[in-house]
Amino acid sequence: MKIAVIGAGITGVCTAHALATDGHEVVVYDRRSSVAEGASFATGGLCGPGYVEPGTHTISTGLGLSRHELGWLWQRRKQQPKGLERMVALKRLLSLATWSRERQRDLMQRHNITIEQQDGLMLLFRSAQDAALSQPRLDTLRAHGVSVQPVTAALARKLELAMNNDTPLHSAAYLPGDSAGNCRQFAVALKGMATTMGVRFELASDVAPLQRRAPTCLTVTTPTTPPTPALHDAVVICNGAAATPLLEPLGLKVPVAKVRGHAISAQVREPLNTPHSAVWDATHRVSITRIGHRLRVAGGAELGTGDAHAGCRGVQTLYRVLHDWFPGAAKIDQSVQIWHGEQATTLDGLPMLGPSHVPGVWLNIGHGSNGWALANGCAEVLADLVAGRTPPVDVAPFSPGRWS
Repeated sequence: MKIAVIGAGITGVCTAHALATDGHEVVVYDRRSSVAEGASFATGGLCGPGYVEPGTHTISTGLGLSRHELGWLWQRRKQQPKGLERMVALKRLLSLATWSRERQRDLMQRHNITIEQQDGLMLLFRSAQDAALSQPRLDTLRAHGVSVQPVTAALARKLELAMNNDTPLHSAAYLPGDSAGNCRQFAVALKGMATTMGVRFELASDVAPLQRRAPTCLTVTTPTTPPTPALHDAVVICNGAAATPLLEPLGLKVPVAKVRGHAISAQVREPLNTPHSAVWDATHRVSITRIGHRLRVAGGAELGTGDAHAGCRGVQTLYRVLHDWFPGAAKIDQSVQIWHGEQATTLDGLPMLGPSHVPGVWLNIGHGSNGWALANGCAEVLADLVAGRTPPVDVAPFSPGRWS
């Protein structure tokens, strides 16, 4: 089949590669000039099963909330899983994330793809309350086969010798099977692989909203060409929060909101002062990872406008957490890359993966902050569904039809 993939973030690139592996003729469209320039550009890099979770516990609200965002928040309070339901949702995500990790490792090994990677994940609990709140989730991880090693504060400081002794630490947990890596670097490498397989990347291209009378006939505009029809047998929507206006003419409900996260990336000042493994601060929900010669600090979950600049509250939290745990590790007094990314997040925190009720239109969106951890697994599942194969994981909980 001739299949269009809309969106060239990590999800779109992985989906294009998986479909091309099945022998489909694939074209990828994106309004940006390169792959992984949106929500995939400067993520924290955590990509193991131990990191994923259904949605975000707390979302901050800024100024200028739209009617859609206000309605989404109200619906989210009613529909986001809590308690036992949340653990069930986590198990579903873990199955998908575990499969995704296996697929990513297989791809990297078979095609000799190397990226800036850091093995292991240390979860830091500043207080007894943090540790207690995390315990049900850790128990679920263990039950699903994820290696979780309880660590005392003293041992955590021995494992991470560069960690600041002045910052209070109650306890920690170490996940040796998790990792962090350069998401954009992987996307660029996989794009190269996909191109050699015949995938065509039409970047700097704007796709008009899909039309009910011919949903797989796209109208594409580039800087050098007027709106031009492009007929396909199927369309896979992978452009995250930008999917809503594309799908509105089809009557498809896409209950996602643009939840904004932040990241700062700075050159390493002294390698011995950086974390040995990826680190996650459970109180502030901020990650600290070593990405090659840079240290990246990422976190935040916000709705609304007016809070996406270098001095905003979310970015200042990142600087504070970095100083708390690894002061002097990065050259924050020099050129620092500050990034704000909008992650499409569903009401229940689970992705929308599979066929829509419109023939020929497929969805692979709504991964929230789990996009990098789920990208390869979701791509393989989508390819299985398109081919009529039974995926290796239960995809019913991720069906786009659950919002009908």
